[in-house]
Amino acid sequence: MARRPLPRILTSGSASIARGREFARTAADNATDVLQPLITLTRGLRLLAVAGRRRWVATPKERRGPKLFLGAACVLVVALVPYGPGMALITVMGAAAWMGRDRTPVRTGPDEAETGRLQSLYDALVPYFSLADDPGPLFSHGGDWEKVFSGFTFDGDGRLTRLQVSYPAYFTDGEESSRARIEQLLHAKSGRGREYRFVWDEEANQLVMTVLGPLPTSIAAQRFVTSPGETVLGFTDADAVRRTVPVRDGEETRDASPVVWRTGARSTEPHLLAVGQPGSGTTTLLRSIALQALQHGDVLVVEGSGTGEYGCLTGRAGVLAVECGLSGALAALEWAAHETERRLITANRARQAGHPAPDDIRRPLWILLDRPSALGPLAAADGRPDPQELLQVPLRHGRAAGVIVVMTDQFDCLDSLTETVRTHTRARVVLGPASHEQAASVLGVRPHTTPAAEVPAGRGYARLGTGPVLRLQVPATPDPHDDATSETHRRAVLDLLPGHGTPPDADGAGPLPVSVPVEAVPAEPVPTEAVPVEAVPVEAVPVGTGSPGAVPAGAVSRDAVPGDARTPKPVGKPQPAVAEG
Repeated sequence: MARRPLPRILTSGSASIARGREFARTAADNATDVLQPLITLTRGLRLLAVAGRRRWVATPKERRGPKLFLGAACVLVVALVPYGPGMALITVMGAAAWMGRDRTPVRTGPDEAETGRLQSLYDALVPYFSLADDPGPLFSHGGDWEKVFSGFTFDGDGRLTRLQVSYPAYFTDGEESSRARIEQLLHAKSGRGREYRFVWDEEANQLVMTVLGPLPTSIAAQRFVTSPGETVLGFTDADAVRRTVPVRDGEETRDASPVVWRTGARSTEPHLLAVGQPGSGTTTLLRSIALQALQHGDVLVVEGSGTGEYGCLTGRAGVLAVECGLSGALAALEWAAHETERRLITANRARQAGHPAPDDIRRPLWILLDRPSALGPLAAADGRPDPQELLQVPLRHGRAAGVIVVMTDQFDCLDSLTETVRTHTRARVVLGPASHEQAASVLGVRPHTTPAAEVPAGRGYARLGTGPVLRLQVPATPDPHDDATSETHRRAVLDLLPGHGTPPDADGAGPLPVSVPVEAVPAEPVPTEAVPVEAVPVEAVPVGTGSPGAVPAGAVSRDAVPGDARTPKPVGKPQPAVAEG
């Protein structure tokens, strides 16, 4: 059915409102300029009246009568003198104009303390921005700071909030180490405990340092205004992105600048890796992503730490499984690998038959792994495959199959990440306190801001592919079952959780995965040669638990014929292979 166009008032209303606001603002400014003398006189008369009343209240009662008589006599004399009332009116208006004048002093430059701070900063930069054989140096010992500091702003405490520095053209601003030395010096001399942004204009030889305000931590988990395939990782500075979304911040609603991660068949960053120290908020990020993913997809959670941080998701509609043990995690990931294959083969058969993709492969499958490296040593000790090896198929072919992998881990476990994980997780997040070297090892480049010593949980940086590094604050999404969680945050998370899904089967294996056989496929089987290159054969998937020849729960056998009505079993219990139809 064709879409009906929106009414004209809805499509052009915003532009009319903006023009109306601009016109009203211009009219108010012009009226203020025209009425400025009247405003000054009114303010002066009010101040004169207040001063007279104060003098009258301070006068003792026994002296008020003589003063009142003297005032009346003065008024009578003025009234009888020629031109007396006019001159009295002019005198009162002159006094009112003098009292009502704008007494705010206009600053024409920095004060003595600010001048001393600028001179000290100039002297500290001399060794880095000067050469011995420079005939006209910008920076020299005992030089004038006014030649190089073209713009500066101080706060109420006398500390710099903005500084523009002109540096010589021979400075090696293209080298990362040279930039880092200057940024570290400016950070130390301008005051620690704050975050600074450095913008280098190599063409104009200009460096602009700006103090950044803290990102808001009061935004809790909620439904964000996004399209299917978009996930809000958190919020950043207003000038860093061009998009805003309405959010509830406490009791009010305002616009915030989100960091939006786009997934899907056309995404260039289909998988995400988040790294941080313990308590940095990586688990909060994973919970936030899970709540958003459940709106349009299915979620499979594997928790390597085994602390039960995702117990609120157990049994919910759309949550296939929440695994904390080694056996359950291996079985779930093995099923995910087979499910990725099944989706690829099903999509290929549908394309060859000229049919659209079936509904069962359009619904995204989210694989959320919290510290999978903790399960690696357990699997090696038991002689079983590493869980990261089972992620090769979802990571390599997940974009075409609608499978998204999100991993979180700690800095001390980065060396245990496989090459496949490093290559295919192109969306990166760093949370918690981290040095520039640690952030660069994950993001690929150094952040353009100085790291803060103390940051709240969920605070860090995000970089999507080859994009810029953005500051990030993850929305507060704590565990609702934790006693330390406030009632407001607990209610916010519980309101976003879907209802309980399909009850466990007779064997108690948990909810059934959303994975049904394909019906819209050609009548005759498609040969193996017709499968595209990205469809990895079943034999290439590592085998986890179960007897030889077993198929993980939810997986579809490669020998299953089209139209097979058998329903896959739940995640976590391997089943015998499906016989040929």
